[in-house]
Amino acid sequence: MRGRNASTCYVQAQFDASELITQREVVSEKVQELLMERGSSFGLILDDISITHLTFGREFTEAVEMKQVAQQEAERARFLVEKAEQVKQANIIRSEGDSIAAKMLAEAFIKAGDGLIELRRLEAAEEIATQLSQSRNVAYLPGSGQNLLLNIPTN
Repeated sequence: MRGRNASTCYVQAQFDASELITQREVVSEKVQELLMERGSSFGLILDDISITHLTFGREFTEAVEMKQVAQQEAERARFLVEKAEQVKQANIIRSEGDSIAAKMLAEAFIKAGDGLIELRRLEAAEEIATQLSQSRNVAYLPGSGQNLLLNIPTN
């Protein structure tokens, strides 16, 4: 504070640094009361005072900055933990859905028998045949199906 004297030092000593900032009005009132009391003994009338500028030591400023950084890092860590929990919960839900789907498929296979599996096999063969027929590098070689290498005998 400017105009630092014993009165302001006495009041400042009653508060820590953060309280000087957050409770500026209370500090100002106490300083004003003390100065009015002391000024009256000299015949001075004090109408009002105003605390306009507070400065702190370099160590305190660095400590405040370090505290803010630590709070930001803690908040970031809390966010990462919450995000990991959400990912974990999503994986659990996805796994439960996959389990239900697998059970439903198993029930469908039991009801439909081998017909459904044979249908899927035919659909896959049809898709493979379609893709092979559209490829320029594939040639069909008729034969018994045993040896596709131009009927070269195997020993």
